[in-house]
Amino acid sequence: MARGPTLMQPDVSPRELRTQELYLRMAAARSEATRDRLFDELVTTNLGLCDALARRYAGRSVERDDLVQVARVGLVAAARRYRPELGHSFTAFAIPTITGEIKRHFRDFGWVIRPPRHLQELRAKSVARRGEAEQRLQRSVTAEDLSDDLGVPRSEIEECAMVWQGFRPLSLDYDLYPDSGPLTSQLAQDDLALERVADVVSLRESVAKLSRRDQAILRWRFEEGCTQREIGMRLGVSQMQVSRILTRILQQARELLDPTWETAAS
Repeated sequence: MARGPTLMQPDVSPRELRTQELYLRMAAARSEATRDRLFDELVTTNLGLCDALARRYAGRSVERDDLVQVARVGLVAAARRYRPELGHSFTAFAIPTITGEIKRHFRDFGWVIRPPRHLQELRAKSVARRGEAEQRLQRSVTAEDLSDDLGVPRSEIEECAMVWQGFRPLSLDYDLYPDSGPLTSQLAQDDLALERVADVVSLRESVAKLSRRDQAILRWRFEEGCTQREIGMRLGVSQMQVSRILTRILQQARELLDPTWETAAS
């Protein structure tokens, strides 16, 4: 004959006693509505457990309110699976379920740059083994030690050490070195001169293909800032002829820069 739920001994916490009492009442309830109401009260009674566990993981790149919500999801799951007739306390049963839910949330949503799953798992193993190895070896543990202990290549251990940077990246306001200023001051900025390099190189190659006379006219007009009248005096031609010469030179330069220009323009 199956044993029904029994109350825990009176030396346990009031919350645990209340939880066990609610389970007894749920087992005796005759209607689904009554059981639902008692279940809601049971979960509410244990919300403090969620808050306490969420605090343990606060400050690790996930908002505390999010951790509390995740912990409550784990609490509901534990409450549905718990069987008081087995004699275990609800708190002892619920804690692994809630912490497991929190850790899953970190694994799935806590990374700014999410590494491959196997690196996440390997990092967790390496962190756990590091403490054991330091106790055994009585010294700081190297990547080579962990590689031998876990049976994986050293390169993967070193890569795991970098994984943490994707979980908690440095703030852009962080001073990387003394007197260096924030990281934002080290970031690349737009350089208009650099953006023009390709155009300048292409233009220089195109101008080099022009005649020396045409190159001289371009230099007078655009480098020395001569007027068309001054250029005409140097060449011994009229200002109108200089205008036509410049138009021809610029058209030829455009075609050298972009052979499709004449077709597109027409």
